[in-house]
Amino acid sequence: MFKGMKEMKFLVVDDAFFMRKHIGNTLNSLGYSNVEFAVDGLEAVEKAQEIQPQVITLDVSMPGMDGIEAMEKILKVSSKSKIIMISAVTSEKVIGCALQNGAIDYISKPFSRRDVESSIKKCVFTD
Repeated sequence: MFKGMKEMKFLVVDDAFFMRKHIGNTLNSLGYSNVEFAVDGLEAVEKAQEIQPQVITLDVSMPGMDGIEAMEKILKVSSKSKIIMISAVTSEKVIGCALQNGAIDYISKPFSRRDVESSIKKCVFTD
């Protein structure tokens, strides 16, 4: 882990409780303890504006505001946040749209601890 990374703030956004818990536990296992959660796109935008997290994991399929729309709004209120999409949606069109509109990486569910660790490194080295 790089110096200063342990203090990074994370926002985990997924409408499924078990997935929020799984991603949070994965981040904890990697040494990150500053993790907040949101259950949908609207709450994600509000929390991102409030806490200004360095990294946000964001699901694509959520009720109300989907992850792509949420990402666009988040980047307006928390422009320095890096976004990692974590989704079961594997359509090349959706993945391309996410990456073109600001996501640093796209992880398909199910994912491994190594997938998350690799994506966080991409976030750290992307400015």
